[in-house]
Amino acid sequence: MQLDGAIIKALSLDPTLTKVASHGGSGFSATAKITTIVNGEDKNFFMKTGKGRDAGIMFQGEHASLNAIHNTIPILCPASFAHGPLTDTPGGFFLVTNFLDLANTSSSEKGSGISLAAKLAKLHTTSAPTPDGHDKPMFGFPVTTCCGDTAQENSYKTNWADFYAENRLMAILKKSERTNGTDADLRSLVTKTANIIVPRLLSSSHLNNGKGITPVVVHGDLWSGNKSHGRIGGKGGVEEVVFDPSACWAHSEYELGIMRMFGGFGGSFLKEYHEICPKTEPVSEYEDRVALYEL
Repeated sequence: MQLDGAIIKALSLDPTLTKVASHGGSGFSATAKITTIVNGEDKNFFMKTGKGRDAGIMFQGEHASLNAIHNTIPILCPASFAHGPLTDTPGGFFLVTNFLDLANTSSSEKGSGISLAAKLAKLHTTSAPTPDGHDKPMFGFPVTTCCGDTAQENSYKTNWADFYAENRLMAILKKSERTNGTDADLRSLVTKTANIIVPRLLSSSHLNNGKGITPVVVHGDLWSGNKSHGRIGGKGGVEEVVFDPSACWAHSEYELGIMRMFGGFGGSFLKEYHEICPKTEPVSEYEDRVALYEL
């Protein structure tokens, strides 16, 4: 297996000291491990490659998503180093991140000892950055992200209810109609949910006694298959980690919809999480909000 020239250039690698081999698997891309020597030290990278415009969009979104999480909580996920078009494979694209060693987790070297629940709660209590051209944090994200193979448009909104209604519920409905045709009953249900239920439960004037909520980074696709124990960079102690994110700047409880829907996060996890990241007021509507985020 030969490493594409675009990746060698992006990472400033010495081809004579670099090897690449197939590693792991993905439903949407080919995956490989890059082994090399940088400044006299062994260094490993994880690489994804794919073909077509959709692959380029997916890798750009994952690059930004990983770094949004890593820059806030470095021990929660790998950093991403580069993405872009391949030079030796026309129409191909790549993503290169820090290597996450999920196999050798019996290392006697201790990690931080911080639980996944505590890391996630810290992520969800840290304000998102203010995007260029704005004077405060916004709901949205700088680039399109992909949940599975579904592209998610993340144009900025000042109001979380507007973002969830327009950029998630109605956007998914429109994509479904383009693919499968229009269903009058489905359109009616989704439209009523977006226009009536979402403002009722999620409007800024309603949440936190009218104070609204602050945008935070969420993973966006956090189910049990996207978390594990591993060593970031293949070195150091074992940490509880996440990967394959589809991030955005959102309401912290938005994360809980997928977590609850697919399972893998029990009551003790949520108890520890909410001790650090409290439920949004009104707490009496917490279950309704999480159920809404499962849509």
